[in-house]
Amino acid sequence: MKYKEAVFKIGGKILENSNNIKSTFSQLTQLFEEKILQKIIIIPGGGSLANFVRSLDDALQIGDDLAHWSAIYSMNYNGIMLNKKYPNLESIEKLKNFQDAKQMFCIFLPYSFLREDDTLPHNWDVTSDSIALYVANKLKLRQCFLIKNIDGIFNIDKELIKSISTFKYNELKNSNQLDNIIEVDSNIKKSKPIDSHLLKLIEKYNTPCYILNGGPSNQRIIEFFTTDIPDEKKIYTKLISQKEL
Repeated sequence: MKYKEAVFKIGGKILENSNNIKSTFSQLTQLFEEKILQKIIIIPGGGSLANFVRSLDDALQIGDDLAHWSAIYSMNYNGIMLNKKYPNLESIEKLKNFQDAKQMFCIFLPYSFLREDDTLPHNWDVTSDSIALYVANKLKLRQCFLIKNIDGIFNIDKELIKSISTFKYNELKNSNQLDNIIEVDSNIKKSKPIDSHLLKLIEKYNTPCYILNGGPSNQRIIEFFTTDIPDEKKIYTKLISQKEL
């Protein structure tokens, strides 16, 4: 499949590690400069700021609305900080700017957009993963990419799952058949490879999500978009809806 434009959600573990973010942006820049992708829109994750809001909510019960918007604003803040690191990129708050451009490599600050388009639930089932897929759907894109510090989703035998439906993912998760490869962020909360609402959006929009590793020890992003590399040698997990089966 040939891609011309894509949404990339950049996870907190990538954003907050200098080697990870350098590797990710080097690969995305190569895709753009070599015109493999003509349009790239980056959705920044909330990272440690969003985790702090979550901890605050756990401790003080600040309420779903305040927690929701504070976590989304943390995405904006990370986007602004990312733009300072990469000033050649444009920051946008309106999707129309991206839609109207013939070529664009930009960072999307989602707070204002989501204030106007307040459709997603206000709870911790919704994170930047869901927001990225929601934005991809608004842009009428048929896929979404989640750049994380993991190679994908693994089963309990530590085998990479290249493609998995939302139903099968929930089935394996609920029966403890997924490998616990994500590091523990605190004594209270364990980070997860994806948020639960993302699975509902994948089903609703019939739009797949790909998990790719943006770390410096590999070139997973470049490899995924390289057509002369056979698919069996590419490292990723594709989450699909039941409709694709």
